[in-house]
Amino acid sequence: MKPRKILHADCDCFYAAVEMRDNPALREVPLAIGGSAERRGVIATCNYPARAFGVRSAMPTARALRLCPDLILLPGDFERYRAVSREIQTIFSELTPLVEPLSLDEAFLDVSDVERFHGSATWMARWLKEETLRRTGITISVGAAPSKFLAKIASDWDKPDGLYVIAPEQVDDFVRHLPVKRLHGVGPANAAKLDAMGVETCEDLRHWTMDALVTRFGKFGQRLHELARGIDEREVKVERERKSVSVETTFERDLPDLATCQAALSPLVERLDERLQRHGQPRLDKLFVKVRFDDFSLTTLESGGYSISHENFAALLAQAWQRAKRPVRLLGVGVRLEPRDARRQLSLPL
Repeated sequence: MKPRKILHADCDCFYAAVEMRDNPALREVPLAIGGSAERRGVIATCNYPARAFGVRSAMPTARALRLCPDLILLPGDFERYRAVSREIQTIFSELTPLVEPLSLDEAFLDVSDVERFHGSATWMARWLKEETLRRTGITISVGAAPSKFLAKIASDWDKPDGLYVIAPEQVDDFVRHLPVKRLHGVGPANAAKLDAMGVETCEDLRHWTMDALVTRFGKFGQRLHELARGIDEREVKVERERKSVSVETTFERDLPDLATCQAALSPLVERLDERLQRHGQPRLDKLFVKVRFDDFSLTTLESGGYSISHENFAALLAQAWQRAKRPVRLLGVGVRLEPRDARRQLSLPL
């Protein structure tokens, strides 16, 4: 089989980029999009001048303002961002119908069978960058590789305004020297485990058998074993399957005890039910609650269940709160949806 050609296109600081495009005076000053500090907001994204001060996405706005007192903070205009995203996705679709959007600002494209540009993924990536900038004024970074996981790493390799290509013959050498912290799914906890094992690069990881990795990391151990060898057979999926639906609220003041948390639960459950109705009442697999305490520790608890009710979520919340018994700054409720494969299996005739 001929090698696949996968592109990963990622807009650079997308929300901030739209604001800077529409107001050039914002281009050279620290800028962030997010909620206000008074309302316990967080940063959705920020531009590169803000990042120079240490401001990052998902950071509490109050902390961002301490790091950068001159930070310009804007609320998100998501209707405008969605409109720009649709323009960019249209450009992607002109190159190939095999586009898998991941969010408003990034997507995978399978260009294996595209004959334009003499079939060169590098030229296709350049065309995407030039057309997106010309038509929308937004800069994107693009990575090209034979697999999705490497294409995503490549798009982030030379940001901002990057273009990085990993050719098939370069894969093994590139992956050998790749820090394991760059692998998808290796967060702080798994990174600490790998560091304790003396594993810094994928070459180090290759010395561990799959059985040993599964023993230490569970199911993710098999994934680590594959990624360390550059193996990723996932296809670009034009239709992405929604796996969950949830709602959450960050409170202006911490909820001091379980009783107060329970009282705040009903509006969340109502919002969740309304959102599920908009999605056509999909089949449910599990219910879950999400609790962030005042020390920013986070816990999530789920259970099997098919009924959206205050009582079911209240029982989960009571168990989750017991894990820390601290004031609560954020509450969320949600459902995991039944996978399509499971629905197809249930519909098979006996």
